[in-house]
Amino acid sequence: MGKRQSTTAVSFDHKNGFLILIQKASGASVISQVAARWKPRGFPQVPDLRQPLWRKAGFSFPALAAYQSCETAVSGYMKLTAKVKLLPTDDQARLLRRTLETANLACDHISTRAWNAKTFNRFKIQKLTYAETRTKFNLTAQVVIRCISKVADAYHLDHKHKRRFRPHGGIAYDNRILNWRMADGTVSIWCLGGRQSMPVVAGPHQLELLAHQRGQTDLATIGGKWYLFAVCEIEEPAPGDVSDVLGVDLGVTNIAVDSDGRVHSSAQVNGLRHRHRRLRQKLQAKGTRSARRLLKRRSGKEARFAADVNHVVSMRIVAAAQGTGRGIALEDLHGIRSRITVRRSQRATLHSWSFFQLRSFLEYKARRIGVPLVLVDPRNTSRTCPACGYIDKANRVSQSVFACVVCGFSGLADHIAALNIRVLGRAAVIRPYVSDAQTTAQRQGQATPL
Repeated sequence: MGKRQSTTAVSFDHKNGFLILIQKASGASVISQVAARWKPRGFPQVPDLRQPLWRKAGFSFPALAAYQSCETAVSGYMKLTAKVKLLPTDDQARLLRRTLETANLACDHISTRAWNAKTFNRFKIQKLTYAETRTKFNLTAQVVIRCISKVADAYHLDHKHKRRFRPHGGIAYDNRILNWRMADGTVSIWCLGGRQSMPVVAGPHQLELLAHQRGQTDLATIGGKWYLFAVCEIEEPAPGDVSDVLGVDLGVTNIAVDSDGRVHSSAQVNGLRHRHRRLRQKLQAKGTRSARRLLKRRSGKEARFAADVNHVVSMRIVAAAQGTGRGIALEDLHGIRSRITVRRSQRATLHSWSFFQLRSFLEYKARRIGVPLVLVDPRNTSRTCPACGYIDKANRVSQSVFACVVCGFSGLADHIAALNIRVLGRAAVIRPYVSDAQTTAQRQGQATPL
């Protein structure tokens, strides 16, 4: 009897969330079982076809190629981090501190052994150091594994320098050594000396994210306080169809100006930064112990305020786009600090500009609700007249004023830039509809009537 041949086809039911592999040599009952098992209700939402269960069901390795090609469509999830405050007692805080110190000493030991052996692959490092690290530092098996992963990740950038770890640097936990018990607002976390139950404080947004917690959680101490940073897998909706685009110009004088004319001023942020900078200079020049204490207390205050402002601005922009059924277009400002030159007096203002943070906030907030977002080329967006299309440096009369030298069209320069960004964004997001007949004719090199 010859070997039975089977062919595999793949289909994805977007409405019900099924990935279906149909193998002609298999029965209908097998197909229905697979479809039911593959409905994404958790993570991982797609099984590994290499496991014996799926081989037994009649699905063979030819299906892997089809499965991998559909993986992106199925795994419509995005990773967000929930920051949760940990409230240990004084004794528990001492245990946590000892745990961090011991784990980072273990990381230094693993790094030294890997450096001396010139071995930087995670599995090879594990084979080289696992047993002796457990014995020497009295750490549980999973903590040693996480330490090995931390060292291997540190060497991903290059192998030119030996890596060292700060005594109180963060360490990663997984579900084997940390359990969330949100029903009573606590976590069970492994420390030197055994597991400890500690209360946590989380707001409504963090609680919503923690319902989808997957993967690792990092333990860190910041300013004497303890925090958990939990990775959460949030379902990402498919980008919706849009009829227009909201252009957004990012800047220093104004944080953002959109093509509808809404201005999000940065006067408050820039004023606060200027005051903080002057105070820092005075305290650093003073150099006394009390001045250093005050500097330490104020550290991070400016960054937290700027992050809060960026969260508020990004939420307003995304809400405006969602409420009107539009996408969002931004300038691609990657590497702008190295591309432009400014006066010495303006350098501090430019380098404290957190436009990348605002862009990242806009990106993840838009992805989370299915609003398309595109990046466009920023060249000449502030010099192009949206009325006649004329491009000239002379159109930019001043930092805030645009006036076309040909047609006389004028307005706020940032608003003009946002209008031009909108035009470029429309071309990227709204694709023209092309019929099958027209597409076939174009393939064959035939002209089509206008």
